[in-house]
Amino acid sequence: MAELPRLRLFGATGPSLRAEEMKARALSAFAHHGGSGPLLLSEPGTALAVASAPGHWLETAQGVCVALCGRPDVSALPLAGADPARRIAAAYADEGPRLLQRLRGSFALAVTDLREHRTLLAVDRMGIESMCFAQSDGGLVFGSRADTVAHALGAPPEIDPQAVFNYLFFHAVPSPGTIFRRVSKLLPAQYLELRDDETRLDFYWRMRYADRAASNSGALAERLRRVLPEAVARQTDDGPVGAFLSGGTDSSTVAGTLARLRKDLVDAYSIGFDAPGFDEMSYARRAAEHFGLRHHPYYVTPADVLRAAPLIARAYDEPFGNASAVPTYFCAKLAQEQGMRALLAGDGGDELFGGNARYAKQRLFEAYSVVPKPLRRALVEPLVESVPEALLIAPARKVKSYVTQARVPLPDRLETYNLLVRADLSEVFEPDFLAAVRPDDPFSLMREAYMRAESASAVHRMMHLDLKQTLADNDLRKVNVMCRLAGVEARYPMLDDDLVALSAEIPAAGKVRGSRLRPFFKDALRDFLPREILEKQKHGFGLPFGIWLREHRPLRELALDSLAEFRRRGILKPGYLDKLVENALGGHASYHGVMVWVVLILELWLTFNQAGADDRAATPQPASRARGAEAHRP
Repeated sequence: MAELPRLRLFGATGPSLRAEEMKARALSAFAHHGGSGPLLLSEPGTALAVASAPGHWLETAQGVCVALCGRPDVSALPLAGADPARRIAAAYADEGPRLLQRLRGSFALAVTDLREHRTLLAVDRMGIESMCFAQSDGGLVFGSRADTVAHALGAPPEIDPQAVFNYLFFHAVPSPGTIFRRVSKLLPAQYLELRDDETRLDFYWRMRYADRAASNSGALAERLRRVLPEAVARQTDDGPVGAFLSGGTDSSTVAGTLARLRKDLVDAYSIGFDAPGFDEMSYARRAAEHFGLRHHPYYVTPADVLRAAPLIARAYDEPFGNASAVPTYFCAKLAQEQGMRALLAGDGGDELFGGNARYAKQRLFEAYSVVPKPLRRALVEPLVESVPEALLIAPARKVKSYVTQARVPLPDRLETYNLLVRADLSEVFEPDFLAAVRPDDPFSLMREAYMRAESASAVHRMMHLDLKQTLADNDLRKVNVMCRLAGVEARYPMLDDDLVALSAEIPAAGKVRGSRLRPFFKDALRDFLPREILEKQKHGFGLPFGIWLREHRPLRELALDSLAEFRRRGILKPGYLDKLVENALGGHASYHGVMVWVVLILELWLTFNQAGADDRAATPQPASRARGAEAHRP
């Protein structure tokens, strides 16, 4: 069995917590997840236990302790030549939390000043690393894994029913919540400062979009072509490094840039599927041929999925239902077996340069707002609603669908096709569970990130939402954990701070123009990327789980057994689970198969994480209480 991802950082601090208690919590956390022993500091009236995993940094100086993980860029901080934690400690002594504005790269950071009883927690601008925390009696517990923080609170962890609902909605638990009551996680570019008994949460950096071009597009394109190799070079400064290669714009850009920088052959790793509409290996092969990459394809099979499901459920600190974690794991595993230390991923390019198809689609719906509101309400909408669906011919049916969707404001409209949005929730969830949650909470989370964007452009607001929801909450967690499970490190050149800053200067029209996605980026790299890659439709590492569910008996048995076990948890109605399986095994395998996988992973995760625990922790309480690889292929 693969070695599970290690805990990267853990700590506990507080004036009312005893030193021995702190030490015991840190030792227990690292005994469970691996890592170095804790560093213990104690002074009259305060205690601290902090530890970081091997390969990261831990520093104490003059009553200040710094624990740090990731790949931080501290070049703007004092004490050049010292290790990153020491440089942060020195900057903190002079600047306090303001030092975060000069800290770049990927990081999770904890600074505790025992002299002033102050603790600072922070994560990087894009949320590549993670930081979870919880208020404890007399102090603060924090760490890189939500499950470790939950267990360190001293009582059996309790599952939050709202987080379960949000997981079923988004297929991952969105920040700032976690699957556990009392445990939260920082948003990208957010920090927490605890001083005495007062807690402050704020952002030390914000994405500032340019709604109008601030500089010549030709100069911006030249800058992009200069910054890209610099960003890739910053991620390849040590050991054997390869690249993911899906055949999409970003992975091809990253792998091709790496090939141009290296004198020796660059190894690129791709995933294929023997399922119509899912295999994109031809594009990956074209990119490998174009850039002279040493190409390593791997074809995932249903048997691979069967083996990977329990590994995935064990590896994550929270349930994680994105099925593309499976191909990501096998791709990373192949790279590790061939000696790679790290893999460069293309994640982030779509969210920074405008590559998601929904951006163009939603602009069409936004055009409906041009029609005067009185005319819409008095004429268009009553007319559309008055004609029964059965009487509409195809063109009229499309008009009705358009008006119906256009009436829903952004960002809520992005979830129009969500299975839970289209369903009657009273027919999906058990009454006690539904009474314990706020069904509108997923939309509230979306609206907060959407409205926080410093831009009047709907495209920029959607991209800002995706930086949090699609990237930090989902894709980065997927790639990070699966790479760690496989024994390699994931790195993200497209999220380089200079590239992020450059992307913000591109106006919305340079990101989405009509139905064309990423016009600025693709035009700037037209002489670099092969034509087939520039013109292809966005795809990714999607998994044909629904199709294989019907075709592969052992995989189907795992799913059916898991859903049968899930019935006892009092969350989804048995009738809904029956209908879900019926639809997944019928004519809607791909659509309904996604939810089967999401529930399967949730059940496996709950089983693995509650072995030996009281069954009450597995079932959310009613509202009255709740609110208080088989083979390579050539």
